[in-house]
Amino acid sequence: MQQGAAHHRDLPWRYIDDAYGVLVSEVMLQQTQVARVIHYWERFLRAFPTVDALAAAATADVLELWQGLGYNRRALMLKRAAEACSRAGGSLPEAYEELIALPGIGPATAAGVRAFAFQKPGVYLETNVRTVFLHELFADRDGVTDKELVPLVADACPDDDPRGWYYALLDYGAALKAEGKNASRRSAHYARQSAFEGSRRQKRAWIVRRVLAATDGVDEVRVLAELNEEEASCGRCAVDEELFASIVDDLVREGFFERKGEAGSWALSNCSS
Repeated sequence: MQQGAAHHRDLPWRYIDDAYGVLVSEVMLQQTQVARVIHYWERFLRAFPTVDALAAAATADVLELWQGLGYNRRALMLKRAAEACSRAGGSLPEAYEELIALPGIGPATAAGVRAFAFQKPGVYLETNVRTVFLHELFADRDGVTDKELVPLVADACPDDDPRGWYYALLDYGAALKAEGKNASRRSAHYARQSAFEGSRRQKRAWIVRRVLAATDGVDEVRVLAELNEEEASCGRCAVDEELFASIVDDLVREGFFERKGEAGSWALSNCSS
C-alpha cells in the first residue's frame, strides 16, 4: 500500500459507485494505455451515461465513438453486455457468476467491477497486478503461471478495502513498468503484442472505419480497391482477395456488418435490432 500511495494516480473512473462506469473503464483499459483511455471514457459516458442508453444506441454510433481505441470488438461486446443488463432491469449484477455470464466479460473484468464498484474482494489478476506479484515474490523465476499467482492474490486481498488495495497495486505496477522493471514478461502467459501496421488487425480496423463512413452501405469490390490504395500508399502489397473475404466474413459473423443486396454491398447492423 505504501508503494501504491507513493505512485498514486488520480483517474476519473476511480472511487465511483457507478458499476456501469467502472465496466466501461475496465473494458477500455484492456490492451490500451491509461493516458489514451481518459478522454475516450469521459466522452463515451457523456454520450451513453447509463446501461439503458448504451443498450438503446445504434451500433454504428457506439463504434464511431470507439474509433482510435482499437480492438473494436470490445465496443461490440460492451454494447451486448449493456443490452443484457437493460433487459434484466437496467443495472449491472453484483454477483461474480452473473457478471462473467455477460458478453465479453472475463474473470479479471468481473473481479474489477466487483472490487471497484461494489467493494467486494476477489482475484483481480491483470497485467499491473501480475507485475507487482512477480516483482516482489518471484524475482528469480521465469515462466510463473497464473495458477501459482491466483491463491496468493486471493489471500492478499483485504475484505475491508479491496478497491483501495487493487488501486495501490495498479499504481505500483504501472510505476515499475515506467522504470523498466516489467516483471510481467516473466509470466508464463506473457506474449509480446504484434506490430499493428500491416497486420490483419490493421486491415480489420480500416474496413470498420470505411464502412462506418458509408451511410447506405458500400460495395465490397470498391472497399477492397480502396483498401489496396491505402496499402500501396504505405508501401505494402495488395491485400489478397481470400484474406479480404476472410476478414469481412469475420466482421459479419461478429455482428459489425450485415450484407445487403445482390451486388456485394453491406451496411453496419444494429445488434439491438
